[in-house]
Amino acid sequence: MNENIKHKLEVLPEQPGCYLMKDRHETIIYVGKAKVLKNRVRSYFTGSHDAKTQRLVSEIVDFEYIVTSSDIEALILEMNLIKKHDPKYNVMLKDDKSYPYIKLTNERHPRLIITRKVKKDKGKYFGPYPNAQAANETKKLLDRIYPLRKCNTMCNRVCLYYHLGQCLAPSVNEVKPETYKEITDEIVRFLNGGYTEIKEELQGKMLEAAEKLEFERAKEYRDQISNIETTMEKQKMMTSDFTSRDVFGYYLDKGWMCVQVFFMRQGKLIERDVSLFPVYGDKEEEFLTYLGQFYSQPQNLKPKEILIPESVDEQLATQLVQVKVSKPRRGQKRELVRLASKNAKIALSEKFALIERDEERTIHAIEKLGAAMDIYTPFRIEAFDNSNIQGADPVSALVVFIDGKPARKEYRKYKIKTVKGPDDYESMREVVRRRYTRVLREKLPLPDLVLIDGGKGQIDAAKDILENELGLHLPVAGLAKDEKHRTSQLLFGSPLEVVPLDRNSQEFYLLQRIQDEVHRFAITFHRQLRGKSAFQSALDDIPGLGPVRKKLLLRHFGSLKKIKEASVEALIELGLPANVAKTLKENLEK
Repeated sequence: MNENIKHKLEVLPEQPGCYLMKDRHETIIYVGKAKVLKNRVRSYFTGSHDAKTQRLVSEIVDFEYIVTSSDIEALILEMNLIKKHDPKYNVMLKDDKSYPYIKLTNERHPRLIITRKVKKDKGKYFGPYPNAQAANETKKLLDRIYPLRKCNTMCNRVCLYYHLGQCLAPSVNEVKPETYKEITDEIVRFLNGGYTEIKEELQGKMLEAAEKLEFERAKEYRDQISNIETTMEKQKMMTSDFTSRDVFGYYLDKGWMCVQVFFMRQGKLIERDVSLFPVYGDKEEEFLTYLGQFYSQPQNLKPKEILIPESVDEQLATQLVQVKVSKPRRGQKRELVRLASKNAKIALSEKFALIERDEERTIHAIEKLGAAMDIYTPFRIEAFDNSNIQGADPVSALVVFIDGKPARKEYRKYKIKTVKGPDDYESMREVVRRRYTRVLREKLPLPDLVLIDGGKGQIDAAKDILENELGLHLPVAGLAKDEKHRTSQLLFGSPLEVVPLDRNSQEFYLLQRIQDEVHRFAITFHRQLRGKSAFQSALDDIPGLGPVRKKLLLRHFGSLKKIKEASVEALIELGLPANVAKTLKENLEK
C-alpha cells in the first residue's frame, strides 16, 4: 500500500457513497458502493482476502470516492458509473442473448410481429418466449383468430389473407378505430392469460352456429379451440394465477456468485437465465447491483412482480427497479425462490472446474509470466508480426490479449507504406511508430508488454521507436521459433537473454497461443491482399477504362489477346469513346 492510499484512508468519511479504484495507468478498474465508505474501502487494504480479491488489490494504486445522501442513491450511482467506465473487475451484463417477443404495433392499422428488440415506441410487448418457435406458434394462432393486417406496407388490392378471413383489407376497406380497439383488447387479454375465457366464448359460438345448422362456421370455431389447446396448454402450470413474474435465486461460494432467474409468464415457467461472476463486497449488495443492471437491459422487460431471497433488502430492491418486489416466506412462491437458488448452487459447482482451468491458462499464466520476466503483471499484451513474400505486398498485424484472452475487437491490420523490398526491420519500425503514435494521440490504453515475433533485430527496431522517438519505456520482448517454426524462446532484457520458462508451463503455452494467433492474423491478411493483386491485368492502368468497360470488353472479345487484335473502329463500335479506344490500342501495342 503506497503513501497516497494511506493518507486517503485516514480521511475517508463515514457516509454512504461510491468508490472508484484505479490502476497505475489511472484507468478505473473497479467501482463499488458502501453504506459506510470508511469501513468498506479500508477493508480492501487490511486483513486477508481470497486470491481473486488479492489480484484486484494488487493493481490498485489510487482511488476516488463520491459521497451520496442514501443507500439507494449510492446503488443507482454505482450502476451509472459502471456503465460509463466499464471497469474490468465489475459485473457487466454483456450477454447478448435476447428472447423473442410478440409485439402489437402502435399504428393506424396495427400488426402482430415477432421481435427481439424492445423499443419505447408505444407498442405493446408480450413475452419473453422460450424460443422463436413458441412465439411463432402463438402468433400464427392469433393471426387465424384475429384479422389484423399481415403486410409490412399497405398494398392497393386485397390479399390472400382477406379471402381466408384473416385480414380486414384496410387498403381497400374503411376500418373504424373502434373495430381495431375491440380486436387489440381481445389480443391483449389473450396474451395476458385470458385465453381460457376466449376459448369458452368460442365454444359458445360453436354451439350456437351448430344449432343454426351453420356447420362450416361451427367447424371454424372448433378448429380455433383446438389450436388454442394445442398451442397454449403444452406446458404444465407452475402457479395457480396468471401473474407475470421473475423469480431470482443466488448462491455464493469461493468469491463467486451465480444468479438464476426464472421467467414466469401466464403462470408458466418459460425460460431461465444464468449469470456467473466474481464478487468483491457484501453478497446482498452485489446481488442488488446485478438486479439493477439486469433490468437496465432493454431486452429484460419488468414483470408485474419480482420474487427475491429472504436475505435481500426488499425495500431497497423495490426502490431500485420500481416494480413490486416480494420475499415469500411460505407456500409455492417460496419454493420457487428455493428452486432458483438450488439451481444456482448446482450451476456454480459445475462451473468451478471450468473457471479454475480457465484462470490457470489465463490470469495465473500472466502472473507467472510477469514474475519470470521480473516485470509488472502483463494484463494487456500487444504482439506484432510481419508478412510478405520476397517483399511483395508487405503487411503487419497486431493482436491484443487482455487478462490472457484474445481481445479480437482490438486487433489491427497494417499495410506497409514506406518500405520497399523485404526489409523486416524497417517494416517493424513503421508499424510500431504508427501504432503507438495513435495510442498517444487518442489516449488509448498502453500495453504492459509488447511482444515481437522475431529476434534481436526486430526487438531493437521496436525499442528504438518506442524509447527514442515516442519516449515510451515499455517492456519489449521477442518470440523466437525453432527449425519447425514453433515457439522456442522468449528473449528479453538488456542485453537480450532467454527467459527461463518451463516448456510445459501455462505461461509458455500462453506465449505459443499469442504467437500462433498473430502469425495467423498476419498471414490471413497477406493472403487477402495477394488474392486481390492476382486479379490485376493490363487493362487496369488505362485511363478511361473503369470496371464496367473492362467487363464489356472481356465479355465481348473473350480474352486480352483478342482485344489487342481488334481495330480501333471495332472498339468504338462496341461503345468506347474514340479517345479511350485509341489509348487502349496504343497501350496494348506497347
